[in-house]
Amino acid sequence: MGAFRWFSLFFFILTCGSAHAERRVALVIGNSAYKNVARLSNPANDAASVAGMFKKAGFESVDVRHDLTVAEMRKALREFGGKAREAEIAVIYYAGHGIELDGTNYLIPIDATLETDSDVLDETLALDRALFAVEPAKQLRLVILDACRDNPFARSMKRTVASRAIGRGLAKIEPTSPNTMIAFAAKAGSTASDGDSKNSPFAASLVERLPTPGLDLRKAFGFVRDDVLKNTGYKQEPYVYGSLGGDDVPLVAAKPIAAPGPQASPQDALRRDYELALQIGTREVWAAFLVQYPDGFYASLAKGQLNRIAAEEARDAAAEKARQAEDEKARLAADRAKKVEQDKAAAAAKAAEDARLAAEKAKQIEEAKAAAAEQRRKEAEAAVAKALSDKQAAEKVLAEKIASDKVAAELAAKQTADKKAQVESEQKVAAIAPTSSGPSLSPRETAKLVQSELRRVGCLSAAADGDWNASSQRSLSAFNKYAGTRFDSNLASFDALDAIKAKPGRVCPLICDRGFRADGDTCVKIACRVGYRVNEDNECEKAQDKKPVAKSDETPRDAERKKVQPTPSKPDPSGQVVCNSAGCRPISKGCRIEYAKVGNGALNNGSTQFEVCN
Repeated sequence: MGAFRWFSLFFFILTCGSAHAERRVALVIGNSAYKNVARLSNPANDAASVAGMFKKAGFESVDVRHDLTVAEMRKALREFGGKAREAEIAVIYYAGHGIELDGTNYLIPIDATLETDSDVLDETLALDRALFAVEPAKQLRLVILDACRDNPFARSMKRTVASRAIGRGLAKIEPTSPNTMIAFAAKAGSTASDGDSKNSPFAASLVERLPTPGLDLRKAFGFVRDDVLKNTGYKQEPYVYGSLGGDDVPLVAAKPIAAPGPQASPQDALRRDYELALQIGTREVWAAFLVQYPDGFYASLAKGQLNRIAAEEARDAAAEKARQAEDEKARLAADRAKKVEQDKAAAAAKAAEDARLAAEKAKQIEEAKAAAAEQRRKEAEAAVAKALSDKQAAEKVLAEKIASDKVAAELAAKQTADKKAQVESEQKVAAIAPTSSGPSLSPRETAKLVQSELRRVGCLSAAADGDWNASSQRSLSAFNKYAGTRFDSNLASFDALDAIKAKPGRVCPLICDRGFRADGDTCVKIACRVGYRVNEDNECEKAQDKKPVAKSDETPRDAERKKVQPTPSKPDPSGQVVCNSAGCRPISKGCRIEYAKVGNGALNNGSTQFEVCN
């Protein structure tokens, strides 16, 4: 039971402190000290464990009562009914004796005698009275009965009517109110076992399963049923009567999701449980740890610890056998036993000593394995802690950068506001003293200052030369467009200069040529991957494969001739043709041929042709 108490404590630590919007109340009754039959050992312990579970699960009111008489039970149920009227969830847990008479179930107080079957109506409380107490609850009504024990009153009770039935265990019941559940420690008509531990198998499983955050009660009681069947060798089967709606109805609401931020490692809880088990160091604790965490690195460590404990136990057993063998040897020697018996005893003692040494060696091996595993665990935890520390340091640097950026932005905003206030102050001074003269700057110097500021805010690309030309006027018009001002673009004024100076950064957008894109205040060339080119929209697109073009067999001489030879004109109706060194062609329309003599003066011998078009 030490492992069970450790596991229960661990589970309660995980579930305690969760906030619930609904009001939950519970009444826990444990009747052990019966006056007329043998005392029950478990109900008092079961009631204390279940009450502790409800308190750590966050119930607003947990009323614990022990060893109640019939009058005290009526009073407790009456007072609890008043609390249930203002609650969403009302739970009654009863541990003690119960009895079934003619199909009706009754709870037995500690002062009942039940000499006859008719005394049941006067000295006990019907189960319907407990259902009546939880009925006002708005969301869930739950009654848990660990009262299916073998009833000693039934064996000694006299029947006033021979046909009256006194059942074994409790009778099946179907609640009439909606959202009501009744849980029996054993199925109707069967009895429950108290077990050999501090708590009954049913109560122990309830304490473990019910407070699971977000777990629907139907599934929780299903897990309780499986646990009890397993722990009792399938002799006791808990049963639940009643029904709930389609929504999950947990006894403890699911934990809220934590806000984003630096989170602890999910292995922290597992590591803490391992260290707690390591401090206790018993076989039961390690077995409970493996039930909770059957796989993973820490499970391997726990198995190593179990092997070490087994080795120690084997060594102790071997040492005990060796001691017994030595005692036997001494006894035989004292009794002057025969040499054969002494030899046998000596051989047994030697074998026992050898076994002890072997067990000692096995223990040392297991301790070495456990020490190595522990060292690996510490190294793994150190690595996890370092990773968490690095993450926190990175988050701190990021937070400091964000804070510094915010301070810089606030400083820039303050400087802008100061400059604006200074400009307004200067304007007010100018308005008060109109006779005061403005800055003694020439128009060209003023234009040069305005051009410089326009270049700074990205509205002018030309040099600041003091020439207020069309390019400068267009740049001031662009500033008016993007800054929302209305300055005269034909004039470089001091008002425009002050307004441009008030802008801390770029005002006009950066416009880049085709094939380039804006990157901050500069244009960078667009680089497309192989097989892609820049399209008309300045985006990369897949290049089209060029169709093959048939190559011409033209020689360089033919190409030169085409350059020199003019485009052939339409044939002249006269049919005349003019020839020269480049070839022959028809004369153009409206032209004629003339000849110039060369040599002996013959007309077509040694003469040159000319085309005349005047």
